[in-house]
Amino acid sequence: MSDRQTLSFLSKTLQRAGLHPKTKYGQNFLIDLNLLDILVRGAELGPSDVVLEIGTGMGSLTKTLATRAGYVITVEVDRDLQAIAARELAKFPNVRMLCCDALRNKNHLRVEVLDAVREAMSAFPGAKFKLVANLPYNVATPIISNLLNETPLVERMVVTIQKELGERIIAPASCKDYSALSIWMQSQCDCEILRLLPPSAFWPRPNVDSAILRIVPNATKRARIVDLEFFHTRLRAMFLHRRKFLRSQLISAMQELLTKEQVDAVLVEQKLEANLRAEQLSVEQMIELIEACRLQSQKQ
Repeated sequence: MSDRQTLSFLSKTLQRAGLHPKTKYGQNFLIDLNLLDILVRGAELGPSDVVLEIGTGMGSLTKTLATRAGYVITVEVDRDLQAIAARELAKFPNVRMLCCDALRNKNHLRVEVLDAVREAMSAFPGAKFKLVANLPYNVATPIISNLLNETPLVERMVVTIQKELGERIIAPASCKDYSALSIWMQSQCDCEILRLLPPSAFWPRPNVDSAILRIVPNATKRARIVDLEFFHTRLRAMFLHRRKFLRSQLISAMQELLTKEQVDAVLVEQKLEANLRAEQLSVEQMIELIEACRLQSQKQ
């Protein structure tokens, strides 16, 4: 692992350039080299892998990725940081740098980013697409969740994120952290927190704990969902009003698709009580409930 991801190197390099970490971009650099190594090892990189890194920073993690993967696309929104990283990465022909926001909007990644991934994968027979990144907290949720709805499908994600987000992703039913995001991720992936990270692992120190999270899409799990877009849209709608009972949540989520009578029929079919709440349903129950609603809507 590069010794350039140290606090001394980072602070001195920024100081010489007349720069400082920018809060608006969520710039918190991971400075514990052992934890950086865990992040990289968790990705199990090989020479045919195409890696997407979001948040180039000064290129320290990027260089390590480039020595282990076939190709790296690294995205940095801050032009000042990208200029510094460009000098660090000039000797790596298998690195492509993009200076842009990785997100087109909250529901989609930027087209240029995915096009760069597809172009790189075409050069590697049997290529696997992986996300490995110290993700800025402010974009972590949309990056992780939206990659499951994009082509090519990511083979795995190994990322540093806010601990609270990691706990939400792996949360079981009927607990306060269980949410639409929990179900969306668990319905398709095997998710695991590899390590918890204290604020001291970063510079500048964030006000929260962090985690290294590994997410591996599971083909068997994904096959249970017939219509991913329908499932995603209606699942999010189910959790807009958490304190409502299940019948009311379902009527709201399926508005313009199902009548109240049809909603009642679906609940009877699924053997679910109307006074449950969405957060009490297991991942499997939610998949079956939303699919039953989709089929019911096609009968009209």
